[in-house]
Amino acid sequence: MSNTVVITGGVSGIGLSASQLFLSRGWNVVMADFNDALGQDVHRKLSTQYGADRVAFHQCDVSDADSVNNLAEAAYQQFGHVDSVINNAGIFAKGAVHELDESTWDRVMATDVKSIFLTTKAFVPDMIERKSGTIVNTASISGLQGDYNMAVYNAAKGAVVNLVRAMALDYGKYGIRVNNVNPGPTLTPMFKSNPESVIDEFAQASPLGRLVEPDDVARTMFFLASDESAPITGENIPVSAGFEIYSGQPVQQ
Repeated sequence: MSNTVVITGGVSGIGLSASQLFLSRGWNVVMADFNDALGQDVHRKLSTQYGADRVAFHQCDVSDADSVNNLAEAAYQQFGHVDSVINNAGIFAKGAVHELDESTWDRVMATDVKSIFLTTKAFVPDMIERKSGTIVNTASISGLQGDYNMAVYNAAKGAVVNLVRAMALDYGKYGIRVNNVNPGPTLTPMFKSNPESVIDEFAQASPLGRLVEPDDVARTMFFLASDESAPITGENIPVSAGFEIYSGQPVQQ
């Protein structure tokens, strides 16, 4: 029986790379995304490449309980079981606290944090019954460190950074592992819309002189979702090209 993974935000950027990678390694993939038109287009292409019986798309608002519950019902109806959930959906907003309006704060927290609460409630009961499963959340190095002008994003990803520890403690006795990937600046379509000079500046800030590719994050997601990472749980795994390792001190002569 093939493994099945649910990937939120699964039709673009990191999520799309993850969907393609899991399919290429023999898993069934349920892609969930708010963008219905893009999702339908990606689903058609991947169905042609990998087979319509192995890939599904469901339009989903991950901040809404009914929508997430409908996603879970559809996933179980089609594939019978879910072995892993990749909580990748997320949004970003700039601004210091006093510059943010309440609706922006609530929207980011709902999409980036509440969504994990909702998907866990929807999918973990079956994992508990089966005494097996993995959950992988997309956090960020912005949850490990602070950034200028990114208050709500730092708050949301910081919550995910610690939530993974609580979930790993609560669900370990059922054989369920929970981990985070923590990407640094990643060459998603959104990031690549920046001017070339900005992209180059970010790359030069890495000790490796490069930025993260979506495939880099996807491979780490697969590792954490699969039995290859059997003894690992409750961890935050940076995939950052070294962005988070610098203390900020000047070079000493």
